[in-house]
Amino acid sequence: MENAWPPWARRGLGPGRERCPAPPTGESAAPGGESASWSGTRLPWVSTLAVTVVVLAGSGFAGHDQQGRVPLDAFARVLLFAGTALLLFRHRCPRTVALGAALATAVYLAAGYPYGPVFLTLALGAFAAIVAGHRKVAWCALGGVWVWHLLVVHWLYRWLPPSHDGPAPWGQEFFVLAWVVAVAALSELARVRREQLAKARAERAAAERRRADEERLRIARELHDVLAHSISVINVQAGVGLALLDSDPEQARSALTTIKGASKEALGEVRQVLDTLRTPGDAPRSPAPGLDRLPELTEQAAGAGLAVEVSTEGAPATLAPGTDLAAFRIVQEALTNIVRHSGSRTARVLLVHTPGALEIRVDDDGPATATADGPAGGGNGLVGMRERAAALGGSVEAGPRPDGGFRVRARIPLPGTHGGGRAPDADTVTPAATEEES
Repeated sequence: MENAWPPWARRGLGPGRERCPAPPTGESAAPGGESASWSGTRLPWVSTLAVTVVVLAGSGFAGHDQQGRVPLDAFARVLLFAGTALLLFRHRCPRTVALGAALATAVYLAAGYPYGPVFLTLALGAFAAIVAGHRKVAWCALGGVWVWHLLVVHWLYRWLPPSHDGPAPWGQEFFVLAWVVAVAALSELARVRREQLAKARAERAAAERRRADEERLRIARELHDVLAHSISVINVQAGVGLALLDSDPEQARSALTTIKGASKEALGEVRQVLDTLRTPGDAPRSPAPGLDRLPELTEQAAGAGLAVEVSTEGAPATLAPGTDLAAFRIVQEALTNIVRHSGSRTARVLLVHTPGALEIRVDDDGPATATADGPAGGGNGLVGMRERAAALGGSVEAGPRPDGGFRVRARIPLPGTHGGGRAPDADTVTPAATEEES
């Protein structure tokens, strides 16, 4: 169907030419013969009817005060009605409506009919085209009618009705030009305003999607950290309990007690995370974990066979809840990785409080091992730690130490500072992690 247009028409309309939607046939047609695509779009019947009444009635009244003009007849009313009837499709085919209204107005002026509300049809057609983004078409419609008016009243009047008509004074052309410019200016303002509103809506939608993505990522990190740590402890203790069930029932009982405590804590934290999903925007009913729970964390690690030594440098500052939670989760994830993937049974945690940042270092003496219970690698532990730190403007480095073992080092700037501070030590840690993540 595209080739059905003549070459000059295809060049004039361009690749983005306007096509009024055609009613589909067959099953896609709506009941009553109306197409499904058209039935979903309401036409501006009320406003178009109001404009039609104003134009027809107003032109009749205007004709009484303009002596020497051709009285309104049936052809004039057909032109007026045709121009206003086109406005019914101004939202669907704005370019066609603008050009059609301009043509009807030009014929009306050439026939010598009275001036009046006929220009309202042209103004509304151009307005709809400009607001829809078809500025060149609208300007051509307005400018074309103005140039045609100049030709009619200053040159073609000799051959056009009414008879014995003379040239119009040039002074009135300034009022016509001012009217054209005013219509175009108002239309441009409306177009700019509509674009600004559309852009604002798009930005709000993008911000909402971004907030939703960030919330999903936060919940995913929370669930991963809670479950990875607790299930690692449960897995180790379950292995101990199975191994000692017959030979050392008391030690097996202790392992089962540890499993019960770890599972209870995991269920509580998972329930807290899920509560935020059920009631978004509500404050959590229990405080988020922080560094004050490090003794509890080291006790759980000890139950899994990992001795943890915690030391602090500098004067501890009151941390914001987000910073406190991130620091706790980073330490928790680092210890979980040691339990799951390191042959070392000892770990050292160093917290350095500086005026500008909180620095965390977790060391173990290795070596890295792959457990027989599942494939090593492929986890998200280190990725989650880096995301937590990056969300607060910090960073995490993890990798093997030059003297053996493995180190996780994190730096989290404190709110209201530029994040200055010294590193825990001068050892170099490669950013690429070779020890497996949970």
